[in-house]
Amino acid sequence: MTGAELLIKTLEEIGVDTIFGFPGGSALPIYDALYGNKKIRHIKTVHEQGAAHAADGYARATGKVGVALSTSGPGATNLVTGIANAYMDSIPMVAFTGQVPLSLLGKDSFQEVDITGVTLPITKHSFILRDKNDIVKKVKEAFLIATTGRPGPVVVDLPKDVMAGEVNEKTVKKDVNGFVASYTSKQAIPESQQKQLQKAAEMINEAQRPVIYAGGGVITSGANHELLKFAEKIEAPVTTTLMGITGFPSEHPLCLGMLGMHGTAYANMAVTECDLLIAVGARFDDRVTGKVEAFAPKAKIIHMDIDPAELGKNVDIDLALKGDVKTLLERIIELVSCKKRGLWLETVNGWKQTYPLKYCNKGLKPQFVIEEICRITSGDAIIATEVGQHQMWAAQFYKFKNPRSFISSGGLGTMGFGLPAALGAKLGRPDKVVFNIAGDGSFEMNCHELITAASYNIPVITVIFNNRTLGMVHQWQEMFYDGRFSHSELGEGTDYVKLAEACGAAGFRITEKEQVEQTISKAIDLNKPVVIDVRIDPKEMVMPMVPPGMPISRMLGLD
Repeated sequence: MTGAELLIKTLEEIGVDTIFGFPGGSALPIYDALYGNKKIRHIKTVHEQGAAHAADGYARATGKVGVALSTSGPGATNLVTGIANAYMDSIPMVAFTGQVPLSLLGKDSFQEVDITGVTLPITKHSFILRDKNDIVKKVKEAFLIATTGRPGPVVVDLPKDVMAGEVNEKTVKKDVNGFVASYTSKQAIPESQQKQLQKAAEMINEAQRPVIYAGGGVITSGANHELLKFAEKIEAPVTTTLMGITGFPSEHPLCLGMLGMHGTAYANMAVTECDLLIAVGARFDDRVTGKVEAFAPKAKIIHMDIDPAELGKNVDIDLALKGDVKTLLERIIELVSCKKRGLWLETVNGWKQTYPLKYCNKGLKPQFVIEEICRITSGDAIIATEVGQHQMWAAQFYKFKNPRSFISSGGLGTMGFGLPAALGAKLGRPDKVVFNIAGDGSFEMNCHELITAASYNIPVITVIFNNRTLGMVHQWQEMFYDGRFSHSELGEGTDYVKLAEACGAAGFRITEKEQVEQTISKAIDLNKPVVIDVRIDPKEMVMPMVPPGMPISRMLGLD
C-alpha cells in the first residue's frame, strides 16, 4: 500500500471517525487514500482555519482528539490560528499538513513552508515524517502526545513522496513506548504527593472561609462528579473560569458562576474574602486575577494541576499538588472531613442577593435572549460562542447542566471561532441542539463556513447580537478612551438574513422581544442551519466589569 493508505488505516485503528480539511497539491496522496472511505468522514470546510476550529470544537464537545488536514504552504499556515487557539486552551488536536517532496525541502519550492518551525511555539510537538516506515509509530505517538498529561495540539508534516511511496505494512515500525488503545488513561499519584495531599486536607479542614476555583482541567479530566462531591463534603462555594464553566452545575446552591473581569460580583467578593483558595485545574489567567498583588489577599492557596509549569507560575501558592485533577480529587475527598460552614455560606448568599447578575429588561436585550434559549432548551444545549460581549453574556446568563456544553475560545480570544467550532461540536454530538452565540463583527470573520453547514446540512443555529459595532472594542472605547470610537462602528452593515439564504441556510430577524420565543423554537424545529439576526442597542454593555489592572474587588456596574 501507499504511505497515505497506511496513514488512513492507522487513523481508523486509533478510532478517528471525522477529519476536517481542505485538499491541495501536496496532500493529494492522502486525499486519494480517503476516496470512498466508509469509516472516516471527511468534512471539507471553506477555509483551513475553519477546519482547525471545527476540529477544536469536536474535541471539546466529545473529549476525543480533533483531526485537521491541509495541504502545504498557505494551506498549512491557514491552520496556525486554530492550532494556537487549541494550544492556549489545552485542547487535544492532531493537524496533518501536506508537504513538498523531501528532495525539494529547503529550496523555496512552490507552496513550501517550514510549518514545523512555524508551529513549534504553539504545539506540544511538531515534526516532519521523513521515513515511510515510521508512519504507524509516529502517528500513534502524535495521538499519545496530544492526549496525555496536559492535552494540546500536535502537528505532523507529511512530505508528498513519503505519502505516495509504496510501503510494506509487515515491515513498518509499530511499537510505541507506552502506547495503548486507551491513550487517555490516567496516571497514578506518585508516592511523593501523598504527604502533600495529607497537608492539603489539613488546610481544608482548618479553613473557615474556603472557595474552590475550578478551571478547564476539571472538564478535561472528567472530574465534574468528583468536584461536586468535594464541594458538597467541605461545603465550599465554587467559582469557575470561562473554560471551567460546565465543570460545576450552574444552578447548584454552591455555584458562584464565573470570576474575574466579567465575573459575578459575589464570586469576586468571595475570592477576595476567603481564607483558603483551592485551585483545581486552573492557571490564574490575568483576566481572572486582575491585579495579582491584590488577588485573594487573605487566603492561603492550594493549587492542583497536571502541568508542573503552571504551579506557582502566576501567583504565589502555599501548596502544590501535581497530577490529574480527577485522581487528586478522588484521593482528597477521602482525606477531608465533612464540614458545616453555615456562617460563610450565609455571607456568600447575602452577596448573591445583594449583587445578582441583572439587566434592564426593557426592550430587546441580549441577556433576555440567552435566558430564553436556556429556558427553551432546558439548559441542555451545547453553546458555542464567538469572542466579545456576546461571549460574556452567554457565560453569565446560560445555566449549564452538563460538562462539555460550553465551547468558547478562552486564552487566545479568537474572533471567528464560534461557527466552525459549533459545526465540529454538532458533528461530534449529533444528539444535542447546538447554538453559536455571535456578535456581528466576530461572526463575519468566518461567516463563509455557513456554506459548509449548508453543504453537509449541519443544523447549527447562529444567533447574532447585531449592534452594528465591534461590541467589546466599542465598550472599552466608551469606558476608557473617552468615547473615541476609532474604527469600531460598522454602520448598517450586512443583511445576515440574505447572507444566510445565499449560503443555503435559513435566516430570521428579531427586532422585538415578543418574537424571541417563537423564532428560537422554529429554528430548532427546522433541523437545518439557521442564522437569527437579533438587533440590539449598541450602548448595551457587559457588566459587572473589573477595569484592567485593578483588583477584582473593584467592579464597575454594581449599582
